[in-house]
Amino acid sequence: MLNGQPKVEFPMDYEHKLTEALDALKSEGRYRVFADIVRHRGSFPRATFYGPDGDKDIVVWCSNDYLAMGQNELVTAAMHEAVDLVGAGSGGTRNISGTTHYHVELEREIADLHQKEAALLFTSGYIANDATLSTLAKVFKDCVLISDELNHASMIEGIRRGGGPKRVWKHNDLAHLEELLKSIPADQPKIVAFESVYSMDGDVAPIGEICDLARKYGALTYLDEVHAVGLYGPRGGGIAERDGVLDKVDIIEGTLAKGFGVMGGYIAASAAVVDVVRSYAPGFIFSTSLSPVLVAGILASIRHLKTSNAERERHQDRAETLRQKLLEAGLPVMMCESHIVPVMVKDPVLCKQVADELLADHNIYVQPINYPTVPRGTERLRFTPCPLHTDEMMEDLVRALDAVWTRYNLKRAA
Repeated sequence: MLNGQPKVEFPMDYEHKLTEALDALKSEGRYRVFADIVRHRGSFPRATFYGPDGDKDIVVWCSNDYLAMGQNELVTAAMHEAVDLVGAGSGGTRNISGTTHYHVELEREIADLHQKEAALLFTSGYIANDATLSTLAKVFKDCVLISDELNHASMIEGIRRGGGPKRVWKHNDLAHLEELLKSIPADQPKIVAFESVYSMDGDVAPIGEICDLARKYGALTYLDEVHAVGLYGPRGGGIAERDGVLDKVDIIEGTLAKGFGVMGGYIAASAAVVDVVRSYAPGFIFSTSLSPVLVAGILASIRHLKTSNAERERHQDRAETLRQKLLEAGLPVMMCESHIVPVMVKDPVLCKQVADELLADHNIYVQPINYPTVPRGTERLRFTPCPLHTDEMMEDLVRALDAVWTRYNLKRAA
């Protein structure tokens, strides 16, 4: 009996099938456990962890609030002011009372950031990728989507839902990309989709060269700058701005979380591209718009980072300092040119065990990264130091990692 009602008997044991699926994940070490934490405003990256044995103070080492803008007083003050002025929610979709003046101003700021004619807000970067790529694939009949093999799941899903032909090119391999572009008829529409910073390895795409090839063969370019906006470029416009190639990219997608520290996603492109996505994409049309409280915080964050390099410079310093400390300790750091600091474990079960022990015994929170986020055999701990991580915190982290590596007899750096 459930709530006084007799249990319904189905021909299939659905609960058993669901349990089997979950058990398979757990046996592979891929079952995701969400850490229940509360960040401490004013003392981040310190936080409180609520675990089965009670709560305790920890240091967060895997936050994607890369610049700690979610803690910035300008951002929080703008959000306080907005909630007092307009209330909590937007009131509906963008077409039904959900376009506040905050939204209009933010889209103008984003367009200016990327030197594009227009921009469009979404509730997340995932939705921005999914909605835009699937919509363009349908509007441009028989459009070929050419995707880097390491593209994010949101891009892959958008390409899949577009229903058109696709090609996959070897990661950042210009020769293979050109080979694929050559094989497609010149008059067939095509879009080259790729990321600037690949978040798990931290490597950076040759954006200018990719765009030159795309233009040579008549393809549009779609660049995901989720792990770069706010963090790179003199105004936070991402790797494309840093490299001076904003004018070569047709469509830029970004997040309003991560570098900007709040929530949401967007695209910036020509007025026509933005208007088509605005008018055709169900993921945009039928979603409640971002709360104006969030949008006010994002506006403050973007405006600040357009004029301040202090956060970006400190962020890069912290990433490089941690990388060097880990190397000196003989830990297997994957080298890259970005702010991501991966430490390789290469075993899914051990990766989770190491992360669990760091949290339980050393009050250090880092998330294990396993398949399907990364290929099997490349499991890792992914550290993302922010401007607020101190040298003392780094030394505590290195000591803890050294102890856990010794305990599990894990492979050290060569």
